[in-house]
Amino acid sequence: MKENEIPAGSNRKKRCIGRGEGNGHGKTSGRGHKGAGSRSGYSLRAGFEGGQMPLFRKLPQRGFNRTRFQNPCATVNLYELDKLSGDKVDLETLKEAGLIRSNSNAVKLLGSGEVTKAFTVEVSKLSKSAKQKIEAAGGSIKE
Repeated sequence: MKENEIPAGSNRKKRCIGRGEGNGHGKTSGRGHKGAGSRSGYSLRAGFEGGQMPLFRKLPQRGFNRTRFQNPCATVNLYELDKLSGDKVDLETLKEAGLIRSNSNAVKLLGSGEVTKAFTVEVSKLSKSAKQKIEAAGGSIKE
């Protein structure tokens, strides 16, 4: 669509505010008289009802959400341990290798894949299959 093909009324003229009383938006510039709304820098908080008890505070809380009580745990599979340079597997070495995020506090080792060398494992959680595969490869687990 070209500029000359734009339908009439699509581009309205911008309101000229605060430039005399002739255009209807002079003097108080559409802000009314006095009060916080007439001042610069004023903005209402979302859900503010002019001092009246807001609706979200009137309504009762329903249900239960367990997310605030959960302890998130990063997961690492056995096939990913090939990326480690040493034979020690703990929170710090996994962070350095980039297998888990730097803000992770707990890690669980899962049994997907095969173990290529003997690892010394010191993690917070471990699956049964991962434990069996690590011990079968000659590795040890510290708890």
